[in-house]
Amino acid sequence: MTDDPVGNDPDIQAKIDVTVPQSARIWNYWLGGKDNYEVDQRAGDQFREIYPDIEDGARAARYFLARAVRHLAGEAGVTQFLDIGTGLPNVDNTHQIAQRVNPAARIVYVDNDPLVLAHARALLTSTPEGVTHYVDADLRDPETILREASRTLDFSRPVALMLMGILGHIEDFDEARTIVRQLTDALPSGSHLVQYDSTDTSPAYVEALRLYNEGGSAPYILRSPEQIARFFDGLELLEPGVVSCPRWRPDAMPVGEPVDVDQYGGVALKR
Repeated sequence: MTDDPVGNDPDIQAKIDVTVPQSARIWNYWLGGKDNYEVDQRAGDQFREIYPDIEDGARAARYFLARAVRHLAGEAGVTQFLDIGTGLPNVDNTHQIAQRVNPAARIVYVDNDPLVLAHARALLTSTPEGVTHYVDADLRDPETILREASRTLDFSRPVALMLMGILGHIEDFDEARTIVRQLTDALPSGSHLVQYDSTDTSPAYVEALRLYNEGGSAPYILRSPEQIARFFDGLELLEPGVVSCPRWRPDAMPVGEPVDVDQYGGVALKR
């Protein structure tokens, strides 16, 4: 790319390692964004050579987020969203979708990536009636996330917790489940968990991830659909449950059925 994603900010530039590919930047590249570097593009191209379906999966996951947020902000009446591991801004971010349905919606984004922080201003736009805020914190530190988010969100009222493609970065399955439980335990009745991650349902995907993880980047762990369903333990899954992302309440399609991808997710209610 010719444009520098972080501009001329020396503090941000010093924190970004452009010698190692980074998952949020690669994901941004697959989605057609420009907030990535040559090292990310090379890694993304190599990954796609082994697993050509990755761009379809990336888009399907993005559309799943949109449908889930539309449902929660609309039919479910949720006005508060805690989006952890938000990644880089793209078309139709959580706050844009939620505030399109309910202009008074309040959104807190959480990430610890310096490039995401550099783009926080893009995320912090909001309707006059609503609020959008950004917290610089790590998923492995739920206490800090909850403390800082509580400055913007009212935890006596329902919150939609968004964990979109982020739990695969927690290598230990039990640790990942514990983090989810810590976060959901802090939410009141009427809250929801929205979660998806990539699955081990394709041998080509497994091989592409194996090579990617050997390249020095922060590893990402593929899990089975059954393991992803375990993240919703103790919550009431909404229909149709944990499914390939295009099959979660798909919009009307002019031709045929949704095509499965290797990203599975669901939405669940806390009673």
